[in-house]
Amino acid sequence: MGKIKIGIINVSDRASRGEYEDLPGREVKRLLNMWLSSPWEAEYAVIPDEQALLEEEMINMADNKGCCLIVTTGGTGPAVRDVTPEATIAVCEKLLPGFGEQMRQVSLQYVPTAILSRQTAGIRGNSLIVNLPGKPKSIRECLEAVFPAIPYCIDLIEGPYLETNPKEMKVFRPGQR
Repeated sequence: MGKIKIGIINVSDRASRGEYEDLPGREVKRLLNMWLSSPWEAEYAVIPDEQALLEEEMINMADNKGCCLIVTTGGTGPAVRDVTPEATIAVCEKLLPGFGEQMRQVSLQYVPTAILSRQTAGIRGNSLIVNLPGKPKSIRECLEAVFPAIPYCIDLIEGPYLETNPKEMKVFRPGQR
């Protein structure tokens, strides 16, 4: 079997124009490299806050590139140009609101503005799509909070079996100790 494909999409007007370095995407890669022991490769995109472009990229990563997990960073706040949750909802067949609820709960331990976050997650075919915030520190806090459920979710949607480094990330699968 080949490498597992994971999509990473940084949703940012400024990063897409090259005005600043893509630190959010780099943080997602760093965390996944630390946590996953399964061989994996990233399908990567940096796109502006445009709903149609984001929908197109998520569909392409899920349907054509075979990504079992697609992680977005940015575009989850209340600003006019923040459209990541709308794009995610538009392309998903099933929504998993518990992801957003958990991430907001964790973020509230650090900042009161976490209640402004609209992060969500959902399923498209055999792909799990998870919205993360755009700041590297917040990405780690949020992804660390929900990642223990991600491999089992991917099992349930008949995606590949994700193995982790248990010293770095303990995941939950029923019946597993």
